[in-house]
Amino acid sequence: QIMKLEIEEISALRSFVFLWCGSGEGLDLGRMCLRKWGFRRCEDICWIKTNKNNPGKTKAMDPKAVFQRTKEHCLMGIKGTVRRSIDGDFIHANVDIDLIITEEPEMGNVEKPVEIFHIIEHFCLGRRRLHLFGRDSTIRPGWLTVGPTLTNSNFNPETYASYFSLPNSHLSSSTEEIERLRPKSPVKLKSDRGGGAPRGGRGGPNAGRGGDRGRERNRPNFRGDRGGFRGRGGLHRGFPPR
Repeated sequence: QIMKLEIEEISALRSFVFLWCGSGEGLDLGRMCLRKWGFRRCEDICWIKTNKNNPGKTKAMDPKAVFQRTKEHCLMGIKGTVRRSIDGDFIHANVDIDLIITEEPEMGNVEKPVEIFHIIEHFCLGRRRLHLFGRDSTIRPGWLTVGPTLTNSNFNPETYASYFSLPNSHLSSSTEEIERLRPKSPVKLKSDRGGGAPRGGRGGPNAGRGGDRGRERNRPNFRGDRGGFRGRGGLHRGFPPR
């Protein structure tokens, strides 16, 4: 039923989806959903449920599991092309981590940790935020919450439409100070190696460390550092012993 949702029809050309899928076979089904909706899996946020207040026991036992399952996964999918280096107007990468740790909820509690909203809001600057299968307890400013069990709502069509009347108003604002302070992606440094012969494979003309030494190793009767190679004039030790 989840897979039949037409998420691809309501998602923007560049967008993200966050899908709670439990653990075990739910991970495979979650990836199938992402592919069907036109998304690529790019991250996996893990929710660890501790038993600090009830050590040695867990409230959820899966008869099919080999180990007691104390975690749930939230798969993150990406649609379109989003680059960390140039799309700072749309995402803030490296702000949060991919791990949530809380005390294990009571049996039958279906609430997800509120930290998932913090992660999403810190990361993606898009203002069109839709929460499917939400409940009264998950109604949140800045989100359009939809769910079969809702008895309340903070949605006002006129107010919501006014948020997107101006160009680029679908993005939350940013400032030069935010751009300066936010964590940046690591810069790939260029190699400091100088000239010399390039490294080759084991059987190539530049085998070994490159240069003459690599070529010498491919000569017949070459004995390595401690030996030598036999030339026309007899045994010559090409390199001093170590």
